[in-house]
Amino acid sequence: MNKKNNEQNEHAEAYTLMAQIGRSTVAVIDAVVQRGGFRGEELSTIGTLRDQCIQSISISEAFEANKASDEE
Repeated sequence: MNKKNNEQNEHAEAYTLMAQIGRSTVAVIDAVVQRGGFRGEELSTIGTLRDQCIQSISISEAFEANKASDEE
């Protein structure tokens, strides 16, 4: 039982970190784009990275919601 709790805590920490990294990356990308920091040919790659970060945030939020409903 203790091993299962440790694994769940590790997963929760990983999802929290994933959301934090995703949010920070999106904020940096948005700031740099507003300042004109990317060349046109880089924008599709940057857009893909931003989309992936948004997806990781969504996954993390879904994990948190599931965890909260499991605890009720």
